[in-house]
Amino acid sequence: MSVVRFQLTPVRETMFPSRAPFFRYRLSPRAAEIAAWHIRGRSVPEARAVLAFTSREAAEVLQKVLQSAVSNAEANHGIAEERLYVKATYVDGGPVMKRWRARARGRVARIRKRTCHITVQLAERPQAAPVVEPAQAEAAEVAKATGAPARKKTAAASKKKTASKRPAKKKGVAT
Repeated sequence: MSVVRFQLTPVRETMFPSRAPFFRYRLSPRAAEIAAWHIRGRSVPEARAVLAFTSREAAEVLQKVLQSAVSNAEANHGIAEERLYVKATYVDGGPVMKRWRARARGRVARIRKRTCHITVQLAERPQAAPVVEPAQAEAAEVAKATGAPARKKTAAASKKKTASKRPAKKKGVAT
């Protein structure tokens, strides 16, 4: 009987997003998740600005975790901060500390002191290709074929015609 061995194919290092975790932060996952919603999908400078003006306790911690993820990306992958964006933010529940509080008639009430794990993932924003409008592309192709320079649109030709509306009636004027 032969043993089948799998060989791992090498993967580029930059395909993996840079991440930074923060474990057992003493805040409920729900409270941290609300602040995490604000930065998902944003560029790093924009996420920093949003967190700076968010008045939640979790925003301060998210700023530190974001800074750690940026440092990891610069040190491990050599990616500049301006080219990074927040690919994902995870807020998972951590261990819960259980305490008891005395209540009336000899009963007790459970107090749950929740913790959360916060993870920020960054990725490099893909380079956008220059956008060429179809009309300009056709004019450029025709110009190449004929050897003539491409015609530019005039200001009057580029304006879109809008449907004329009746002017609004003035209040207090009888017609």
